[in-house]
Amino acid sequence: MFNRKLLILFSSLVILALILAACGGGAAPTEAPAEEAPAEEEPMEEEAPAEEEPMEEEAPAEGDLAGQTVTIFTAAGEEQANAMADSMVPFEERTGIDVVIEGSGDFETLATVRAEAGDLPDIINFPQPGLMADFFREGFLVDLGQFLSDEYMQQQYSQSWIDLGTVDGSLAGVWHNADVKSLVWYAKPAFDAAGYEIPETWDELTALTQQIVDDGGVPWCIGIESSGATGWVGTDWVEDIMLRTAGAEAYDAWVAGELPFDSPEVRNAFDTMGEIWLNPDYVLGGTTSILTVAFGDAPLPMFDDPPGCYMHRQASFIVNFFPEGTVVGEDVDYFYLPPIDEANYGKPVLGSGSILSLANDTPAGRATIEFLTTGESTKAEVEAGIFVAPHNDVPLDWYPDDALRGFAEILANADTFRFDGSDLMPGEVGTGTFWTGIVEYVSGTDLDTVLSTIDASFPSQ
Repeated sequence: MFNRKLLILFSSLVILALILAACGGGAAPTEAPAEEAPAEEEPMEEEAPAEEEPMEEEAPAEGDLAGQTVTIFTAAGEEQANAMADSMVPFEERTGIDVVIEGSGDFETLATVRAEAGDLPDIINFPQPGLMADFFREGFLVDLGQFLSDEYMQQQYSQSWIDLGTVDGSLAGVWHNADVKSLVWYAKPAFDAAGYEIPETWDELTALTQQIVDDGGVPWCIGIESSGATGWVGTDWVEDIMLRTAGAEAYDAWVAGELPFDSPEVRNAFDTMGEIWLNPDYVLGGTTSILTVAFGDAPLPMFDDPPGCYMHRQASFIVNFFPEGTVVGEDVDYFYLPPIDEANYGKPVLGSGSILSLANDTPAGRATIEFLTTGESTKAEVEAGIFVAPHNDVPLDWYPDDALRGFAEILANADTFRFDGSDLMPGEVGTGTFWTGIVEYVSGTDLDTVLSTIDASFPSQ
């Protein structure tokens, strides 16, 4: 638990102690007036409370929760956890509930241990929905549909977000934040000087790629080296293409292991990626660079003069790897990775994020979860530029810069949002053979072998 949270927890206990003390001391005054008040004065004393009762009842309809503590367990780092605590302050002031944020870098292990020990926190902020689904099926989480109606949820979130929080027909979680992965970054000064236009379709992206080559440039920078996680960059490409060529239903079946890797849909996604990745004219350094350049270094040639490459597909977090002082919108910019079959599959977005579930079903826990479905519950984090919020009621002017506002607009305009598929697959596949399969594919292993090897690693259903 972070230091600030320890202080919050300490203050919660102090407040609770004071409330209990106040309750104990309040018994005497209740009796004193009864002894002192003559019969003639009773009507006046009865009249005053009669007029004040409606106000007292209204205030703590929430006030009944005052002094209660709700813990939220998260994998977020200290900066984000502190911002989350700031976002909770208005709710705490209105309800009297003390919200304590507990954070851990070893989130999954600790959450599992606490679940098995029957010692779960009130609310869990899962970094991905796969673990949440496991917890729900094990009976560790509350069905939020008991107190959050369908109508209310549709007011707060788009249907894609609701679907991603639904497990076996029950609402298991509500979304807190999102990261956008379906982005292409480009060397803006050189791009604009060459007169290139932002592609709106995949065909236009393909034509732009060839045009850059014809003009003597290199279209793409790609690097997938990531130590023991090498290969994940490629899984994101395949997932983005799957959503654009096969749609959300096929994507979901694929992630669940119901649609094999060695299927026409997945094979086509690899082939479409390969049209760019395996063309030595299209990628700076060819397949050798793809395999050996660290993912964080991959976009850096865009900042050379002239640029070593013009485009780089990567999630919104890649700005943290840009040269110091880089201004998004001036030195570099981005566009949405275009759709491939918009008529059938619209404009999908691939991303990631965190989702909140209720483990201890208490009135205070329910009230806190309901607040967390509102944009207000993300305000401090959004204004700090920490993430994009998926809530419908978050105004764009909360975001501190145009880049974040743009990410929010991409999310808002998405016809479909899907979570990173490799994060949802069994570990043997999603962080195992899928990663290594990407490396083998780029290294020259035939696609038949790559796909059949991944399929063979899938645990039996």
